[in-house]
Formats: sequence, structure tokens, C-alpha cells
Amino acid sequence: MKDEKRMEQDLQTLIEAIKPLNEEAGEKARARMDILTKPQGSLGRMEDLAVQLAGIYGDLFPAGTKKRVVVMAADHGITEEGISAYPSEVTAQMVANFTGGGAAINVLGSQNGVEVVVVDIGVKVDTGLPEVKQVRVRAGTGNFLRGPAMSRFEALQAIFAGIECAEDAHNNGVKVLATGEMGIGNTTASSAVMAAITGYEASLVVGRGTGLDDDRLRHKQEVVASALEFHRPEHTDPLGVLSRVGGLEIAALTGLILGAAKLRIPVVIDGFISSTAALAAVTFCPQARHYLVPSHLSSESGHALLMDYLNMKPYINMGMRLGEGTGAVLGMNLLEAAARVTLEMATFDDARVSNKEEDGVGSESKGVQ
Repeated sequence: MKDEKRMEQDLQTLIEAIKPLNEEAGEKARARMDILTKPQGSLGRMEDLAVQLAGIYGDLFPAGTKKRVVVMAADHGITEEGISAYPSEVTAQMVANFTGGGAAINVLGSQNGVEVVVVDIGVKVDTGLPEVKQVRVRAGTGNFLRGPAMSRFEALQAIFAGIECAEDAHNNGVKVLATGEMGIGNTTASSAVMAAITGYEASLVVGRGTGLDDDRLRHKQEVVASALEFHRPEHTDPLGVLSRVGGLEIAALTGLILGAAKLRIPVVIDGFISSTAALAAVTFCPQARHYLVPSHLSSESGHALLMDYLNMKPYINMGMRLGEGTGAVLGMNLLEAAARVTLEMATFDDARVSNKEEDGVGSESKGVQ
């Protein structure tokens, strides 16, 4: 097994291998968008998404590609502080539900043709389910109000487990990845990670999670504030932040994002917890941001602030806050739509439609509808 120093060196090597988007491919996609049978820019952000996807892929992004959501599952010692409306046992129970096909992510994945892969990165109770990918680093994190959530070495192990999941996806022909998670207590860990890196006050980023009342919300905010005061993690050291106040699934999703960016695979980000992993990944490597597609705006209070901090604008706003990758799977439909529009719409020349405003094309009132 590699030691901590070697793993940090390997992580840095991977980060340095993450390249900028292919500008030539992006320009090609933009040029094609501009000659399709519609007023220029009339498909709004879908056109920008098509350009981003081309920049990632290196050409016009293919339609009908294989898609996968990776659901990282882990438990959190911070639940000892009464910060969740649900007991930690629910994590393992939901993992079993995922494998039985009974969760929301299973329904939405099936509907949208997205493969669901469940990974046990640190569930407190080993479910022993053969359908679950077992890469357990430890049986849940420590209570980070009393000590570190995990060691730096354990955080690295979780990150590399995520990287390996990205590599497995690539080796199996997956062209689009989505982030999912399950872990009672993970909104508390995510809030702590976000506050540590961004500098926002705990009161601004800590939300109700599983549905806390006002008194328990205040308690949760106090727990996060006290933990940050206790650890004082350095905001420029994402590994240190993850190890002190993070979660195993957050670290693993960080690795998934970094691994996918290195392999030039777009990653559709789910809600608050997944976005916290995106924050950690971008702190490790700013280039990784260009490979991220924000799916939806979670109703968890810190998410809007986090999206602003990352300069991202989610595509969907339905008041969702379930996690599991549910919003990300819905967002995958937009990637497919952007790819199909780019490849399958006729150009003005193909359709023998005039591309002159005075001939009736070029305004919303007169253009091709």
C-alpha cells in the first residue's frame, strides 16, 4: 500500500494532468449553433452547454452516450451531537434500498437510461451486499466536534477511491458522470467544509438538512461553528479541511470529479453535498471547474451561496433537496438535449431556409419557431 507522501505526490501528478477545455472544439460547436434553423442564441444556455461539452470532448459531443451516476455512501460521527432528524442506521438501510431498486435515484435512473452504481466508502455497518462496490476506508468518520473526522491518509484513500471510480467508468465507455451520495449527517459535514474553505459564517451555510425544527437548526449551526473554532482548518488546504471536518463520501466525490476531469468526462453535479465536493475539487485544481455541470439549485440554505462562490448557475430549480444524485440525473437530460440539438438540427442551408432577418428569420416574432 502506498504511504501518505506517495499518495499526495500521485494526486498532484493527476491534478497537473487536468487540461483546459479545447477552445477550437468549443468554437466549432458555437459556429454550428449559429447556423442552425433558429435565431442565434435563441436556445439560451443550452447553446452554452453544447459549447462546454464540445470543449470537454474535443469535438461535437456525441448523442446517446452511456451515462452513470455514482452514489457514494458513508456515515458520520457528528450524528452523535443530534444534528439530524434521522438516526445513522438509515444510511445502511438506504444502501439496501438502492440495491433493491426502491429509491428515487433508481426510478429516475431507470427512466433516463442512467446506470446507478452504489459505493460503500464508509458506512458504519457493513451491509455485505454484493451489488455494492466495497471500498470502505473506515466505518464512518469520527465526531469532528471532538476530534478530526479522519486522518489525512484516510481522506487520501477516499479521494483515490473516487478517482478509481472515474477510471472504471471511462474503461466501461461512460461518457457522462453524475455525483450522488447517501449519509446521515452529511449536510453538517458539507456545511463545515464549505464554511472552512469560503470563510462564510456557519449561520449562513448550515441548513435544515433532513428537516430540523428551529431549535435543532440553531444547535446544528452552533456545532459547526464550534468545530471550526476547534480545528481552525486552513482554507487553502482542501485535504486538511476534508480530513478535519469532512466526510468520506465528500472526499470520494472530490476524487471522482478530479479523475473525470483528467479523463475529459463531464460531471453533472447534484445538490449541496455534491457541490461541496466540487468546491474541494476546484480548490485542489481550478481547471476542474470547467468539467462541471451544475444540475439543480437545492433548497438547502447554503447551496445558492456555494453556487455563487463557484460562479455557477444551476439549470433546474424545483425545490429539491433529496440528494442521491436525483437532480443530477434529471440534469443529464439537458446534456443529451444539447448534444442532439447540435448534431441533429438542420442548418439554414440544409433546410433551404433563409438566414436573413429581412426575409423573416432572426427575431423571436418572425423566426423559425
